[in-house]
Amino acid sequence: MENEKLLKISSKQAFYKLIMGAITVTEEFSSSVPASRLFKALILDADNLIPKIAPQAIKNVEIIEGDGGPGTIKQMNFAEGMLLKTTFEFKYVKHKIDALDKENMSYSYTLIEGDALMNILESISYEIKIESSSEGGTKGKNISTYNTKPGVEIKEEDIKAGKEKAAGVFKAVEAYLLANPDAYVN
Repeated sequence: MENEKLLKISSKQAFYKLIMGAITVTEEFSSSVPASRLFKALILDADNLIPKIAPQAIKNVEIIEGDGGPGTIKQMNFAEGMLLKTTFEFKYVKHKIDALDKENMSYSYTLIEGDALMNILESISYEIKIESSSEGGTKGKNISTYNTKPGVEIKEEDIKAGKEKAAGVFKAVEAYLLANPDAYVN
């Protein structure tokens, strides 16, 4: 298609796809941590765990509206000095939970307000699916869709910088689970 661009980044398992003002990035990830533990820590208890293990990144998470299920709106407040490579400081983001399926370990949410939208995005939607690998760990997929405001383009380095911050949080959760083998087992 004329308005479609597909690009594979070989250094990571990421695919960028641009269609009419929306950029979709598909990433695959893996971990030696069992899938159920990773899902519980990274998705179900992230609001409590991440500020504890990554206080340099996340100050706290507050529920603005809802009960934690679909439709819930949360505000994540970043630690002071949380910068992108562009020196743009993040203060907060609000996201709405679109779907949460504990049985199938899938989760989707949309960033609807805040600094991560950088005044150029309407929203960013995420679909995360976690499953057990044949080795007893985790394999997963994250599909991110960046919806730009009309007439605005997002720079690839801005997407990469945001992804690097998210990868840092993932690695912190993974390291915590590896160092604490009894955490999130039930």
